[in-house]
Amino acid sequence: MSPRPGVGHTELEEELHETAHIDYERVSIIANPAVASLYEDALVYETGTAITSSGALTAYSGAKTGRSPLDKRVVKEPSSEKDIWWGPVNKPMTPEVWRINRERAVDYLNTRNRIYVIDGYAGWDERYRISVRVVCARAYHALFMRNMLIRPSREELKTFHPDYVIYNAGSFPANRFTEGMTSATSVAINFAEKEMVILGTEYAGEMKKGVFTVLFYEMPVKHNVLTLHSSANQGQDGDVTVFFGLSGTGKTTLSADPKRALIGDDEHCWSDRGVFNIEGGCYAKCIGLSAEKEPDIFNAIRFGSVLENVVFDPVTRVVDYDDSTLTENTRCAYPIEYIENAKIPCIAEEHPKNIILLTCDARGVLPPISKLNTEQTMFHFISGYTSKMAGTEDGVTEPQATFSSCFAQPFLALHPMRYARMLADKISQHKANAWLLNTGWVGAGATTGGKRCPLKYTRAILDAIHSGELANAEYEVYDVFNLYVPKACPGVPSELLNPKKSWTASTPFESEVTKLAVLFNENFKKYSDEASKEVIAAAPVVPSESAAKPAAEVNGAQP
Repeated sequence: MSPRPGVGHTELEEELHETAHIDYERVSIIANPAVASLYEDALVYETGTAITSSGALTAYSGAKTGRSPLDKRVVKEPSSEKDIWWGPVNKPMTPEVWRINRERAVDYLNTRNRIYVIDGYAGWDERYRISVRVVCARAYHALFMRNMLIRPSREELKTFHPDYVIYNAGSFPANRFTEGMTSATSVAINFAEKEMVILGTEYAGEMKKGVFTVLFYEMPVKHNVLTLHSSANQGQDGDVTVFFGLSGTGKTTLSADPKRALIGDDEHCWSDRGVFNIEGGCYAKCIGLSAEKEPDIFNAIRFGSVLENVVFDPVTRVVDYDDSTLTENTRCAYPIEYIENAKIPCIAEEHPKNIILLTCDARGVLPPISKLNTEQTMFHFISGYTSKMAGTEDGVTEPQATFSSCFAQPFLALHPMRYARMLADKISQHKANAWLLNTGWVGAGATTGGKRCPLKYTRAILDAIHSGELANAEYEVYDVFNLYVPKACPGVPSELLNPKKSWTASTPFESEVTKLAVLFNENFKKYSDEASKEVIAAAPVVPSESAAKPAAEVNGAQP
């Protein structure tokens, strides 16, 4: 179907008509509108949308208030088939089912009176950035992606042509009876067509993380650049620190440091020159937010920001950040320039000096800080461990271990070991220090009388890392996990540094350590086929196994 040469149609409209059969005679295509214009449309056309007392727009995402990882699909096609990590994370979709879903999304968009187009970049390094176009039906989605992508200048928009296109028809369900569908939700990526199609979910985070998955594929495969689910900041001397960590481990809190510039809070790439942020904005959790605890985030929630699924007073429009009636996963998306000490452009032409793997161990048996050698770094990066407290409703009283490979499992495109090898190579090449930082419980577990490691001690540890003091400290080996633990750290009580010495629970310390070690080893079995014997040897050694392993193999090289 060739484009009709209608008078007055823009190049963008002609392009959408030709590539996606968007009916530009019937549908009003609103391209890259101003923030105020998106506010106006959201207030008029989207139920429940409002302006809050701080000036932010608040919107509802409908039935889905979080991502739907079980509904993620990747089209199985020749150009990417050999690289993709097929399995529970990346379930295959046939090209035929992709075509059906894409047509369904476009058909829905063609029933709207107006659709929005947002153009932007993913990646602050111009050598590697990917041009992304979002086509959607909700002003809320358009403003969200305007904030999350890097915003082009007016001159750049004149010549903008997308590398990838997202068709978001999330208000319309997928046909659950189509081959391979398990629900009315479908989030699908086609690396050959360079497109993404969303059906059956209006949760805006699907677009953000879809772009992230694209970068997890494109950067390593096409450019030998490592994609990271991390925050990053830079000190006044130019030193860069990268923080990996799952939700609740302190990734956002710890990277927000008044003495250091924020490169980004969530998604980065590590190239041959240094580290760059993928995004033009931040997507922060809002539950329990206060000006005292998170002043940077609190002050960023103003005109231009999008609040998602929060509860507010209908009279005063003041948001109650403690109210989780709609979801625990309340969020706000805002441009990164709303953060006072953000480094813009969000790129550091320095290689990381410190790599920090964050965990929140609710058992209280991992040390607050450990120095890792290369093999241990790969093991713990692949493991991606943290723990969550079990809900009382299921009767489970022990903390629940959570493992997410590369601290990014739902977003990975390639096998985790591929990213781990790249990370190890870069750490070795640039002589970075690697650390395991536990922000969880000390003295005992969360259910046996322990307490969360005070933030002041965690920050003191970070200060000692950044000053170089901790790298030069005296270390001792921590049994079972064979981690290297400093004997002293400025500003931290020495007894807290080794969990065995600070243990106060009535349950035997050794049994708690062994329980966690067994969980680590069980989880790692699924990756052992791809791991070297040195990485496998970096696993915890439970007491019954100790006799079977020589001491040199257990301990590995001193970091």
